[in-house]
Amino acid sequence: MSDQTATVVPPGPPDTPTSAEGEPAEDYVFRQITADDLEGSFEDAITASMVDVDDGQIVAGKVVKVDKDEVLLDIGYKSEGVIPSRELSIRNDVDPNEIVAMGEEIEALVLQKEDKDGRLILSKKRAQYERAWGDIERKKENDGEVSGFVIEVVKGA
Repeated sequence: MSDQTATVVPPGPPDTPTSAEGEPAEDYVFRQITADDLEGSFEDAITASMVDVDDGQIVAGKVVKVDKDEVLLDIGYKSEGVIPSRELSIRNDVDPNEIVAMGEEIEALVLQKEDKDGRLILSKKRAQYERAWGDIERKKENDGEVSGFVIEVVKGA
């Protein structure tokens, strides 16, 4: 074993003039290859780019994946939101491809910020319910008429 040590100087860019020892020449000025285009701190930029959501909130996003049992929605959160197929429509056993398309902008209601797998769980169906109920309440306040389709008949007293 030897007690000799060596200092390694990382090379400059490929076109950097070097001295005889292989080090960058003294008069060489390194080029700046990045620009600081942030208008604040890095932490502020990260915070501004992330969406904060709460349970029960209606969010808008873009469909980024459609599977047979779920749809992934990009809402700008730390991960894509998952809409299970049962939460896409009031109809049961629907093909997600019949309800949404890749790249489509849709609204969904936040059911759960994190399930046991850490996923954001959303519902397109419940967002539609919330919007419809809000419309009905506005029409009632203005003494308006509500029209719709009968989807179920229940025997009652």
